[in-house]
Amino acid sequence: MIGGAGMLLAASPAQAADVSYKTECIPPPISGLPAVQGTTKVQLTAPAAAKVGDTVEVVWKTVEAASRNPDVLDLDKDTVKPTGTVKLGGAATGDLKMEGPRQNPAIPKNSPMILPDMKGSLKLEKAGDLTLTPDGYNINVSKPLSTDTKCSPKETVQPGATIKVTDGGGATTGGADTGGADAGGADAGGADAGGADAGGADTGGADAGGADAGGADTGGTDAGGATAGSGGSGGATDFPGKEVAVDFACKSPGPAAIAGKVTINAKKDGGSYGLTVKTAKGVMDSPADLPAGALKPSMKIVIGGADKGSVNVTGPGNPAPLETGKPVDLPDMTGTYKPGASGKSTLTPGTLTIDVTLGTSKINIPCTVKGTPKASLELDTTAQQGGASGGDTAGSGGAAAAGGTASGGGLAATGAEDNGALRALGLVAGTAILLGGAVFTFTPWRRLRSGR
Repeated sequence: MIGGAGMLLAASPAQAADVSYKTECIPPPISGLPAVQGTTKVQLTAPAAAKVGDTVEVVWKTVEAASRNPDVLDLDKDTVKPTGTVKLGGAATGDLKMEGPRQNPAIPKNSPMILPDMKGSLKLEKAGDLTLTPDGYNINVSKPLSTDTKCSPKETVQPGATIKVTDGGGATTGGADTGGADAGGADAGGADAGGADAGGADTGGADAGGADAGGADTGGTDAGGATAGSGGSGGATDFPGKEVAVDFACKSPGPAAIAGKVTINAKKDGGSYGLTVKTAKGVMDSPADLPAGALKPSMKIVIGGADKGSVNVTGPGNPAPLETGKPVDLPDMTGTYKPGASGKSTLTPGTLTIDVTLGTSKINIPCTVKGTPKASLELDTTAQQGGASGGDTAGSGGAAAAGGTASGGGLAATGAEDNGALRALGLVAGTAILLGGAVFTFTPWRRLRSGR
């Protein structure tokens, strides 16, 4: 019944009526803002009368959207595209799909949403009074990333137009679905408003567990494994760390908590150590596509035992675009540790930071360690001039500890195959605040997987 070929009927005078109904709008779940409850006012325009076999055009004009554009982001011109559904009743049943162009004036923050008109065509196949009732609709915003906000009625909606269909000897009921995209769907660039995960290809690499390297706890007691020598015992240069569980607490717009596993490996180079930090696979779920290079992780490695201070390790940006619905692995983070004291020095995961860059907008989300994690690696260090001891403390941020230089590094595998994922890193929320917030206020963070 909802199909359409043939010429659009224009002979009969058109009718238009305003219909208001309570509406709930659910934006992308990548932000911490709540859903919005509001009122939608729609004007439907359709011919007052037509014959069986005619194809008519229905126009949906959004007189008033359920919410204003919140005080988050100005929407650029021609970045908003609506799709919707009109329910058919009486002489026909089913859904008429409606679609509007990506066409709008610039919409400042904290101002009414202005949506272009949606249209759909319908072939009439049965005589009688055909009622048209506005139903749910979807709003897609294309910049800075494509996101969707889905709106649905929260009460019974009254018909907005009625077409009197007279017998013209047309076909029986039925017909193909025509019109625009489903009201719940976005255009080709739109990410699912439900917030499907965005991820990239697995970076691969060796198991972060490696050989046990004496992961000592922060109190200095041995957590198992051998202590890595400084070169005096056997001349070893590679010192694999022990995988340790770490709980993080993130600041807004990040999630309240993240649970993950981290491994710190070291490679001796003269008197210093090149550090490589790995996280478990499937770090997070992202609800939107991200361009290459948009996400960069960093972590503070806390130095304890004989030595004191911290070293900052950083990872490169994602090498390829992250695709909606795929798991994301954080790239390996690298840096250089120059010891400032001689003895047994421990390396323990500290604050994790996710930086997201979208155009000229940048988001920095720190996630601090909760509780007292165990050390991932213990090294038998020899003091170097300008080394870490006495420099930057574990509680401070910044680059490296005094003398410990921070350096970027290559992308490699995340940790062990079967380890739990770091969940919903703050980048997701930060991204959404930029892009999804532009349409409506948003739903809370989605809880992530605890393991694989």
